[in-house]
Amino acid sequence: LMIRRPPRSTLFPYTTLFRSERKEQKERVVREIVDSGRIKIDVDRAVPMAGRSVNLTSPYSLEIHGDSILSYLPYFGRAYSAPYGGGEGLTFKEVATEKEQTSEKKGSSEIKFRVKTKEDVYMFRVEVYPNGSVTINVTPVNKQAITFYGDVALDLK
Repeated sequence: LMIRRPPRSTLFPYTTLFRSERKEQKERVVREIVDSGRIKIDVDRAVPMAGRSVNLTSPYSLEIHGDSILSYLPYFGRAYSAPYGGGEGLTFKEVATEKEQTSEKKGSSEIKFRVKTKEDVYMFRVEVYPNGSVTINVTPVNKQAITFYGDVALDLK
């Protein structure tokens, strides 16, 4: 008696099924994190207004806990006015004002808020996509705008 193996092509629908289940599960986790209002975004790339994209190797992040904002982000670009010694860049812990969160059609969320520090006033626009990737646009009053790319930290403690 000879036992024949099924053709390899029959495995394809199963791997696709598991992949789409994992994708849906990740989208659900990202949605829950965004809806909870406690989001940590690990940032791995900065794109200054004038200049090249910079890959970030240190653990930079932006954390949103309700109205509390903890920003640990680098700044690359031109400052129109800067404090003596160069200042803190985008490293601060402040309370956000004018905070607004909206859900978009394709499952993405947009979070906008304003932060005033000793050095500057920043407008943040955070776009969170269903797959967990994030775009952060920061528009300071006294510096050039900068964009960051990263991912929602799914293991928030």
